Amino acid sequence: MSAETAVPDFAGLHQRAGEPLLLPNAWDHASAALLAGRGFPAIGTTSLGVAAAAGLADGARATREQTLGLARALGSEPYLLSVDAEDGFGDDPGEVARFAGELWDVGVVGINLEDGLGPPARHAAKVAAVKAAVPGMFVNARTDTYWSGDGDERETLRRLDAYQEAGADGVFVPGLSDPGRIAALVRRVDVPLNILYAPAGPTLARLAGLGVRRVSLGSLLYRRALGAALDAVDDLLAGRAPGGTAPSYAEVCELPRNVSVSASANSTG
Repeated sequence: MSAETAVPDFAGLHQRAGEPLLLPNAWDHASAALLAGRGFPAIGTTSLGVAAAAGLADGARATREQTLGLARALGSEPYLLSVDAEDGFGDDPGEVARFAGELWDVGVVGINLEDGLGPPARHAAKVAAVKAAVPGMFVNARTDTYWSGDGDERETLRRLDAYQEAGADGVFVPGLSDPGRIAALVRRVDVPLNILYAPAGPTLARLAGLGVRRVSLGSLLYRRALGAALDAVDDLLAGRAPGGTAPSYAEVCELPRNVSVSASANSTG
């Protein structure tokens, strides 16, 4: 699937009133293939999963090559791919734009860029540089005012306004879970609002009712997978048969072929 034909579809997934794009986040080919097999038309990557799987720190600009390598592995698959690129792995907007161009060239249609509470003007410049270099790429501009800041509403709006003016196609506010504040932000921004799902926060149906257009799972699935592995070991040590879902060896071996067949069948409908 080429990026040129995929991008309008990806942007369109953010425009369905009352039906936000639920974006699961994969960390390798197998996790992406399994999610695609469940019918998800678009899949994101998780920077924490990519970093932890490689024994590296998340958010430390240490996984540029691992992120690009995963994009090369997944970008040609028959689903829409958005990549979590931390802050773009650098301060220079031109370098971030070149990285986005490399992602685009391997079939990536979306990029998530976080500001890390750095200067909003610098982050806006990154957004503008990516849109200038790769106009068709869906840029999701993230602010960390709730994720690692104090949740100041004025500062959040100041940053989101700057990113929208720079050309962001969507804005992302992880850590925001108060329904009233989410609804107010939906009314305030001009582009689709992305919220990070939290088990203790609003349900998907509630977020849809608030007007949220994209719900990301972030590192949740990766962390749940790690937890399932630990639970299985604990069960074995306790003399119990491990519970939960486990694809068979043969099913995992068949993942590439299964995804291609499923995607081909879906593309005709």
